[in-house]
Amino acid sequence: MPSIGVDQPVDELLAAYRARTMDALLAELPTGGPRYLYDLVAEYPRRSGKGLRAALCLAAYRAFGGGGEGAVNVAATVELFHNAFLIHDDIQDGSESRRGAPTLSAEYGVGVALNVGNMTNLLALDRLLANRDALGSGTAWRLVDETRLMLRHSLEGQAIEIGWIRDNVCDLTADDYYRMCLKKTSWYTCIYPCRTGILATSDGAPGVDRLDRYGWYLGAAFQIQDDVLNLVGDFADYGKEISGDLWEGKRTLILIDFLSRCTPAERERAVAFLGTPRAERTVGEVRWVQRRLLAYDSVEAARGCAQQLADAARAEGEAALGARAESEDGAFLLALTRYVVDRRR
Repeated sequence: MPSIGVDQPVDELLAAYRARTMDALLAELPTGGPRYLYDLVAEYPRRSGKGLRAALCLAAYRAFGGGGEGAVNVAATVELFHNAFLIHDDIQDGSESRRGAPTLSAEYGVGVALNVGNMTNLLALDRLLANRDALGSGTAWRLVDETRLMLRHSLEGQAIEIGWIRDNVCDLTADDYYRMCLKKTSWYTCIYPCRTGILATSDGAPGVDRLDRYGWYLGAAFQIQDDVLNLVGDFADYGKEISGDLWEGKRTLILIDFLSRCTPAERERAVAFLGTPRAERTVGEVRWVQRRLLAYDSVEAARGCAQQLADAARAEGEAALGARAESEDGAFLLALTRYVVDRRR
């Protein structure tokens, strides 16, 4: 495991954790086989992602007493599940770009991408089973159970969001968004990596939930900042299509705020836009909605909410870590609360 210095910038620490995880992940991928399968499984991991989930897993492991390489396979498992989600999300959303390049579905078609996503999930399950040798059968089984729980929350959250779009639900509140975000984003982005990292330590079983509240707030702040970047970010930094959420009709906190404060005429036009299938939406209508969101300061309001959540995550992290907050990895976990709202990609 690379040495992590407490004064290193967060980006450097993320890069170090990501490199260690990706080395382990790519080294174990099958080679050969049918065309359009194993070579494409490696496609998203090789692109320049943040590695946040792997970093949370490894940092939680080290902060709570783990040593050596005990959690590297766990972090690789987290990343494989994440990349499978990305592939399937891109299909469901009709996304065109991911990490600065075409999505698998855009470049190779839905059939190929769907199969690659399914294989990525299978390889993640293989990694879960491999924990029996490294961590023992008891811990390996608990990691399987944690994964089952994460998958259930994530799929339920995805179903909520897809349902809102399909049924053109437009009377949502911020609380509705946060409940969806807890399931769809916080569980698999932050809570699950932290829980599995702690579980991989020798004494992880009694307190696997110690960073749950930290992870919930951190994940929500991360998602809101992602919503902001999708509207006003720079494509070169962000790596995904700008205004993609509007093309997809996603009910972000930004959109929910606008719909709650706009004029009746604006609301009628926005609801009609959201009820139009993606293929029939026009650039002009997307730009109109984007301008309205900015005019009502809904983006800035969302940024304020993200900052409050990041502050709450830091407070919960400090309470959960205690004296461990002074360690290299404890300080890193706390520094992530600022990173998630300051990032540009």
